[in-house]
Amino acid sequence: MSDKFSNFLTMILIFFVVAICGIIGYFAYDLYNSNNINSNAQSAIDKFESATQTVKRPNKENKVNNTNTENVIENKVENLVIQNPLEELTSLTQNQVELNPTEETTENLGEPEKIFMEDYEVMGTIEIPKTGVEYPILERVTVRSIEIAVAIAYPQQAELNKVGNVVIYGHNYRNGLFFSNNKKLSNGDKIYITDKYGEKVTYEIYNIYQTTQNDATYFTRDTEGRREISLQTCTDDGDGRIVIWAVEK
Repeated sequence: MSDKFSNFLTMILIFFVVAICGIIGYFAYDLYNSNNINSNAQSAIDKFESATQTVKRPNKENKVNNTNTENVIENKVENLVIQNPLEELTSLTQNQVELNPTEETTENLGEPEKIFMEDYEVMGTIEIPKTGVEYPILERVTVRSIEIAVAIAYPQQAELNKVGNVVIYGHNYRNGLFFSNNKKLSNGDKIYITDKYGEKVTYEIYNIYQTTQNDATYFTRDTEGRREISLQTCTDDGDGRIVIWAVEK
């Protein structure tokens, strides 16, 4: 009887030792994996920031005014020395008119260098100071893209910081990664989105709610001409979705 009891205790002890080793191994792997994800994310952010430092978004303010350019050409033509007008005009055309410093507005325009994280283009970055979030925003949601960062769920490959609603999805791993702590956010908290032109826009949360996993009605909501974002993640039990709306501040 005592031998049976001793064997039973030995089995129980072995079970607990194996269980404890398994738990320690799980947490060690989770810590390693989290650190690896954060390290790769930071590397992608550094490359993205470097690529956007010298790029400006083309707009009305930084395009050359054709009328002004024509006026400059007319003035230079009127002041040409008549010794060799053909040579002067040819030189003027080839050099495309030397504008004043205040009129040189096309520097660094155009598409920025594309930065990739694995096979996914980095469209921007997201920062949420309250929860310590800082991740690249990848071009589209796939099984893999949301294992390494957060991604645009709608519209896919959308340009960030544009008028309308952009939906960004991130996992809730309940370990601090990605959008795990979105449930701790409140109305009035700030979210910062930097796009591929280096523009950093502040968004303020104004609506937080839970919905079903299949609800996408808010994707195409009318933002009334404002720039807005929506953050989406799973509830802790995985059955629902936590949705956050934020508008440009």
